[in-house]
Amino acid sequence: MLGLFPPFATSQVRIYLYAKDVDMRKSFDALHAIIQSDFQKDVRLGDVFLFLNRRLDRLKLMGWDRDGLAIFYKRLESGTFQRPVVKPNGNHVELDTTELALLLTGIELKSVKRRPRYSLAQPTREPAGSSSH
Repeated sequence: MLGLFPPFATSQVRIYLYAKDVDMRKSFDALHAIIQSDFQKDVRLGDVFLFLNRRLDRLKLMGWDRDGLAIFYKRLESGTFQRPVVKPNGNHVELDTTELALLLTGIELKSVKRRPRYSLAQPTREPAGSSSH
């Protein structure tokens, strides 16, 4: 499924699910405005943004595809998507590619247990022009 859109398929892509319901009549410009105002992100940097409607039967995924915006739109014929829990006062939740695949295929996210794995800490970067001497 994620292979349909190459920029959405890598494990290094950050995926953000919007916490509010979205009118699925919104297209490129309106969704891009949400990304800029509510997420305060630049979609051209490679992040992917996921939007659900109020009935949770429609989903739009928006990202940058090298030279323009791309939208993946899915409408369920029956059933609903599960909206992951968002922190109080939060406007989004970050998902990884596995969680996105589970959400798209209808697997209950609450019942999935992640086994412990090693994880590299995020490397710290020094500001350009600074030195550690």
